[in-house]
Amino acid sequence: MGPLSGYKILDCTDAKGTLCVKTLAGMGAAVKRVGPETLREAVKTADILVETGAPGYPGEKGLGYKDLEKINPGLIMASITPFGQGGPYQDFKASDLTLQAMGGWLSVTGEADAPLKLYGSQAYYTAGLFAANGILLALRHRRETGRGQHIDISIMECAAATLDQVPVRYFYQGIVSGRRGSRHWNNAFDIFRCRDGYILLSLQLNWETLAEWLDAEGMAEDLAEARWGDRAERDRHIEHIVEVLGKWTLTHGVKELAEKGQLMHFPWAEVVSENHAGAEAV
Repeated sequence: MGPLSGYKILDCTDAKGTLCVKTLAGMGAAVKRVGPETLREAVKTADILVETGAPGYPGEKGLGYKDLEKINPGLIMASITPFGQGGPYQDFKASDLTLQAMGGWLSVTGEADAPLKLYGSQAYYTAGLFAANGILLALRHRRETGRGQHIDISIMECAAATLDQVPVRYFYQGIVSGRRGSRHWNNAFDIFRCRDGYILLSLQLNWETLAEWLDAEGMAEDLAEARWGDRAERDRHIEHIVEVLGKWTLTHGVKELAEKGQLMHFPWAEVVSENHAGAEAV
């Protein structure tokens, strides 16, 4: 049971649309995998069709939205493709890595001289969530008008839409964001090596408490000085801050720092490996 209980989804997707269909199924919709030879018949009683064919391909087979809406005017069809149904890239071939690159992610992930792909098929997953949201909005529209819609999802555009601060900083400040390794764009967080692994630390939150902690262990160097209480001063000399903190974390274990930090209300966390995370989940 769920908000989409009673709705029927036809699934004509590959990896690009998996998360979209799974999300809607998790909300209670009934999902049926169909092939081209049975699609026309299945559309008669369906609410939603999700497909990931090449741009224009369904239409070439007489299975485009203009063809199917004649059979079922209330049909909502979501087409998920690398670059959308039109535009200069519509016929380009792509993988998740291609789309992460052209969507702008690789310009801000990784070290300064080495782009880093996000783990898994994140571009596909992002587009799947955009598609699911579009379908939910289309269902609301259909409830008011009785008409379905064709939703054109460009995976590249979905990736670009999730760039967080990157376009905002460019359009309002003229700043072109770049890759900064593990450090957050506004110096809020960074990852440090410990004796037995890595930990994510907040660099700005409750600075006085952090400085006092280092000072109590004799490892604050000059960070206990009053001038470092100014956020702008810390930002101007962030490399020095990171250098001192890096020396300190090397004298501690990951779990020790994570547990003590959480007790002091720092949003710190151990950086776990995939195998470790899987073991913890089991």
